[in-house]
Amino acid sequence: MLDGHKNAKKSVNIHHAKDIGFDSWRNMHFNALLRPNYRVEMDRYVDLIDQTFYFPTEEFQLENNQLSFNGVPLMEVIEKYGTPLKLTYLPKISSQIQKAKSFFKDAIEKHNYQGTYTYCYCTKSSHFSFVLEEALKNDIHIETSSTFDIPIVRILFDKGKISKDTFVVCNGYKKETYTDAISDLINDGFNCIPVLDHLEELDAYEAGVKGTCNIGIRMATDEEPKFEFYTSRLGVRYNDVIDFYNNRIANNPKFKLKMMHLFINTGIKDTTYYWSELRRFLYKYCELKAINPDLDSIDIGGGWPIKTSVHFDYDYAYMTNQIVETIKRICEEKGVPTPNIFTEFGSFTVGESGAAIYSVLGSKLQNDKEEWYMIDSSFITTLPDVWGLNQKYLLLPVNNWDKPYDKVKLGGITCDSMDYYNSEAHVNMVFMPKLQPKEKQYIGFFHTGAYQESLGGYGGIQHCLVPAPKHILINRDAEGKLEYKLFAEEQDKESMLKILGYIK
Repeated sequence: MLDGHKNAKKSVNIHHAKDIGFDSWRNMHFNALLRPNYRVEMDRYVDLIDQTFYFPTEEFQLENNQLSFNGVPLMEVIEKYGTPLKLTYLPKISSQIQKAKSFFKDAIEKHNYQGTYTYCYCTKSSHFSFVLEEALKNDIHIETSSTFDIPIVRILFDKGKISKDTFVVCNGYKKETYTDAISDLINDGFNCIPVLDHLEELDAYEAGVKGTCNIGIRMATDEEPKFEFYTSRLGVRYNDVIDFYNNRIANNPKFKLKMMHLFINTGIKDTTYYWSELRRFLYKYCELKAINPDLDSIDIGGGWPIKTSVHFDYDYAYMTNQIVETIKRICEEKGVPTPNIFTEFGSFTVGESGAAIYSVLGSKLQNDKEEWYMIDSSFITTLPDVWGLNQKYLLLPVNNWDKPYDKVKLGGITCDSMDYYNSEAHVNMVFMPKLQPKEKQYIGFFHTGAYQESLGGYGGIQHCLVPAPKHILINRDAEGKLEYKLFAEEQDKESMLKILGYIK
């Protein structure tokens, strides 16, 4: 948040900075952020945001002191459906895909890059049908990670959402049921590329595939220095790849090694760690390409980050340009053709389409300085990454932006001490409007569309039997008018009791 001091130069209170000197005004502003009882013409929540960030943004606007998300008036949604609720704004999925495609198209043209770009959506981020069907409107391809992904592929084909030319890149450490399903896809003519996670995996396709088979191989990366172990448990060791190719693939007419796969657990970031792993990978690609003419593609997994704060300055265009330039430079240095580029964008595809909306049930002052706003659901069940990974999401109040604010902590309704949210990505605290008599306060966590439903056990048993909230799909018709659809009601007691064996 403090990076936003540059934004104060455009704020409504800039006259005050001119009167006392900008450095003094900045220090007073800093004190106001850290000491909620200290006010510098910032009594209202809207003033705090205005003086800290560039606001409104592309996706967040205010009307009558109420928040809209991608043009969706959230109070209208709340009045129609109540809280707690999850929502998915489907057009955001398509816009994210088109954004990535345009960045790679521009970079390829800028560098005269002799290779193609293929966008894959990794289904593990969200398997919901409405996500896949929206994403597939954009001429993309699929990356899978487990056995039950394959029936989804077949259903999408039967519905005409994909064709047999659609790439199906199959990752993960695979059980026999998974390799059998992959072999069946290949035998049925699908454009399926199993990516070997260990060397013995090839035996499954030797036995199961009837004709020829294109394969990939995942490289085992070194983890970041702060990680608990040195090398990823996934993928094949760099030292084993050349011998494996010479001994098992080079003279085997069934297989063509077409792809090398790089997955960086922390995602695509402008760090020394990322660039060193990418270069190491590319040098191995060039070494293998020199003896394997079939090799023509690389899959750089790990994905782009999504916005976790109103203040977000990741430069997607710069990173894309650097990736394309680095690949071209190293391939030219080693005298090999540049590969086709595949990416696996999961959270980037679907994350920013999602939101979770809660009511504040009441407040509790537990000592002289810690005030808790208790929400009508649980972070552990509805946003499990908050609990499991200390993930920060973009958090904003839905209403009462014109009211005074306080520093608060947010608590879930389970009887678990870990069911809380007390800091944001940009600052180690949470600010919310003060609760108003006889007026509900609503809050929203945004960009929550990836992983949370599957990690939270959607449709199953929730911690303390807190029900899964209702889920709303929001789309736009041909004229741009908002359309609402109730995808799932709030989970009822009968579904839980049936799972637990109390009723049939």
